[in-house]
Amino acid sequence: MARNKLTAIEVKNGEGKLFDGAGLYLLKREPDKGRWVYRYKHQGRSREMGLGPFPAVSLSDARAARDQWAEVLREGGDPIAERDRRAEDERRAATRNDPTFAEAAEITFEARKAGLRMDGEAGRWMSPLTLYMIPAIGHLQMSEIHQADIQGALAPIWKKKHPTAEKALQRTRIVFRHMRLSGVECDPFTVDMAQHMLGEVRHKTVKTRASAWQDIPRIFRELDKPSPAHLCLRFSILTAVRSDGVRGARFDEIDGDIWTVPADRMKGREGSVEDFRVPLSTAALDVIVHAEEWRMGSLLFPGRGGRNRITDVAVSKALAKVDPNGTPHGLRTSFRTWVQDTGAAPYDVAETALAHIIGGKVERSYARSDFLDRRRALMQVWADFVTGVEQKVVPIRVRH
Repeated sequence: MARNKLTAIEVKNGEGKLFDGAGLYLLKREPDKGRWVYRYKHQGRSREMGLGPFPAVSLSDARAARDQWAEVLREGGDPIAERDRRAEDERRAATRNDPTFAEAAEITFEARKAGLRMDGEAGRWMSPLTLYMIPAIGHLQMSEIHQADIQGALAPIWKKKHPTAEKALQRTRIVFRHMRLSGVECDPFTVDMAQHMLGEVRHKTVKTRASAWQDIPRIFRELDKPSPAHLCLRFSILTAVRSDGVRGARFDEIDGDIWTVPADRMKGREGSVEDFRVPLSTAALDVIVHAEEWRMGSLLFPGRGGRNRITDVAVSKALAKVDPNGTPHGLRTSFRTWVQDTGAAPYDVAETALAHIIGGKVERSYARSDFLDRRRALMQVWADFVTGVEQKVVPIRVRH
């Protein structure tokens, strides 16, 4: 009996690979995020073609796109190759014209997104342009844009939100450069002149607030409430993994005393990050045992309702109650400062524990160890300090 096609309810509530038939499926890693994929065979070779993100692309839109590319396949063509050819034709046509800034920004983004995390969605590459540049100069053709136009767009935030303004300026420069190299009559130096007009800014970088490492044992003890937020913070302290990686942790990512954080939750450019192995101390394994009490699905630390992972807001609020001056990301600084002050590990081991890139490209091509065994010992020593093994530690209370 043939399987029924997907329904809107299944698409909304389902998780994992959701098959609609005729090669179309939806890959959902989170309830409210996913991507549509068209799987087909061309000349005996299986290929997978992305049809866009969910929920921006609806089920009906995905089916229509699948049908469009299936027609190309029936005619003997390769849908991916045909899509690339059409995109190239569009890019060439754009170079013969004089696109508006909004069009140029979109063309530039499309050309760059393959090298960005989640096709640019994770880092919101377009966000500064969408918020500040496109509303002001998006309607202007590239050849018409004057430095005063760029200066006028950024002047209101140049001093008040300088880091954001810098991002907007940098990406505007990238748009100008990409379009100039594509044959459009525009001058990237226009952006430099606008920056000169905006003037100098005395901007002092504010470091992320971090709890003193000497205070971590007390903080850990006071995070003893039986809730996903408190367990999540304890796991963050014990693993030194970024908040995004911890909040999305899943039971199926843990094998024995190793937690493998998938590349899509690691910081870095697309293609430059890999899955990251994290050795788990006895205290971290104990957190996982307690997380089982809240298990409603695959997530270690579910949010309200159990479908989505816990939010950064919920985690930040829980930490603020025991340390108003600390932040979840700052817990990594606490760990790194402890290593530095106590000499608990060499530089390369400590940096690898934080998943930081060490050395240049050539050096990394030869030195490929992730120091797993040495990091296992380091994280156990850290856990012993955090939990106060020589002291009486307040355990996580059992959920009733």
